Amino acid sequence: MRPACFLSLLMCLFVHCNGQKNPAPAAAPAPFRMVRIPSLLTSPSDRAEYLVRHYWDLFDFSDTLQFHFPEITEQAFVDYIDLLPHVPLAVASQALGEMLARAEAEAGSCAYFADLFEKYLYDANSPFRNDEFYIPVLEHLVASPLTKEKLRYAHLLDLARRNRPGSKATDFAFLTAKGEASTLYAISTDYILLYFNNPDCNNCREVSLRLQSSPSIGRLLREKRLSILSVYPDEDLDLWRSHPGHLPSSWLNTCDTPPRIKDEELYDLKAIPTLYLLSGDKTVLLKDPSYETLENYVSRILP
Repeated sequence: MRPACFLSLLMCLFVHCNGQKNPAPAAAPAPFRMVRIPSLLTSPSDRAEYLVRHYWDLFDFSDTLQFHFPEITEQAFVDYIDLLPHVPLAVASQALGEMLARAEAEAGSCAYFADLFEKYLYDANSPFRNDEFYIPVLEHLVASPLTKEKLRYAHLLDLARRNRPGSKATDFAFLTAKGEASTLYAISTDYILLYFNNPDCNNCREVSLRLQSSPSIGRLLREKRLSILSVYPDEDLDLWRSHPGHLPSSWLNTCDTPPRIKDEELYDLKAIPTLYLLSGDKTVLLKDPSYETLENYVSRILP
């Protein structure tokens, strides 16, 4: 008996013994169709803007079958998110709103993409996380009649709007390891690196070591142009006090007391550690950047 026939016989026996057929797997949808950029658009910026605005033109938002194939639909979504930093924020915001409006053709489609936006633009573990792109998404979801979790999305929107780049950072009080009380706004250097961390956190130790080994950050510290304000935002002060030497003496090693940062959500701490770079007048320059983004920015500050 040939192998193919033998396998067919086994399948028939299996179906007969179970008394029912296994449901056939859904056929994979067609590959994602990319729009064609007009040849008249020759500059990279114009081509990027056209692609962001028209990326979903050939996509059928009413076909929810394709959402079961992440290698097609989710991958296309990730590629789209990767395009957004290459266009002005206003263009990206408008395109995101228009894309979500089209997704409302089907309630399941709207919910599917809402989940993807949260996964890639908000989740602390996502390399694409970006509040500025997520804000127009949240604004649309809060206003949409199809959204079932309006209160949660409204809360996320409120957090995303706090301490945005270009706005003034929220002031707070802290206590240093030496027992001295002060505030964020009392610090007077050209730049302030807010470093929310926990001495018992492996990722925090890694980031601390990278900050200490950075030539650019080290130079700004030596020139007294930068202050690193390390803030322990949790309630277990005994844990914080039990690690007095876990940070360099040139940094401000502090705890949040009285506890307000987490209790009142003064800062959106998706995960620990979280970094913010501020100017001397406490304007937010970078909000929750990756270490690489921070390092690149600080390198450009130096003459």
